[in-house]
Amino acid sequence: MNHLRPLLATYAYNITGSYEASLDIVQDAFLKFLQIDTTNVIDEKAYLVRSVINLAINYKKQSERLQHEYPGVWLPEPIDTNEADSALSKKEVLSYSLMVLLEKLTPRQRAVFILKEAFDYSHDEIAEVLEITIDNSRQILKRAKQSLQQGEKPGKNDVETESLLKYVNAIKRGDVQELELMLKADISVMSDGGGKVLAALRPVLGRANVIKFLKGLQTKFFSKRTFKYGWINHQPAMFHYEDGVMVSCQIFVFEQNEIANIFFIRNPDKLSRFRYADCL
Repeated sequence: MNHLRPLLATYAYNITGSYEASLDIVQDAFLKFLQIDTTNVIDEKAYLVRSVINLAINYKKQSERLQHEYPGVWLPEPIDTNEADSALSKKEVLSYSLMVLLEKLTPRQRAVFILKEAFDYSHDEIAEVLEITIDNSRQILKRAKQSLQQGEKPGKNDVETESLLKYVNAIKRGDVQELELMLKADISVMSDGGGKVLAALRPVLGRANVIKFLKGLQTKFFSKRTFKYGWINHQPAMFHYEDGVMVSCQIFVFEQNEIANIFFIRNPDKLSRFRYADCL
């Protein structure tokens, strides 16, 4: 059964947005499975999937209450999809922009959406996993999609490293005209410091405000750091280091070759898994 752990952890991560919680949830599901009489369990994988998903929903319900007290913006924990990590099934990890959007949904809506759209479950299968009716599954998915349509849609990331280099060089030079060409007019920047490090407590909105914000970061912080490029949840990212230790992760959403969103992960708890590294 251990071969199922990466896939099960990915189910849990996509629902909770927390890597560590996902590993704990899978472990709990395995322990509970070992304690029951499995004589009547026909499909062990289906049983464990159902257990993990319901545990993840319960965890998300509990964590939502804590997020209301979270200092500033709460963002999902980043997953490095550029490096090998046997703990998750990387191809099923959702894009970061979609993970952020899914925060608009209730835990159950999120589970139905993920099962249908990411794992291609039928409504019959979803109904069995969540112990709801087939019609209820359809209605939950409909409401979930309606909620997501009210927000921004995830951008496509057809972008090469050169685009990020161009962005970095524009900030270093303080080239406002170049930045204006690269940033969408309605760009937003969200930062998650968890109350443990400095971070913007509210989203920074609009091209002019974002340029001012980024120039300030370059002057105070970026000029003293080294960085490298990578991929977080299948989206382009920059990793910032001080003395070889990652101190922030910057995730980009591109739309038609313009930057539509930037997510800054600065909460050290969400970066603790990332290794010390030699930087480019």
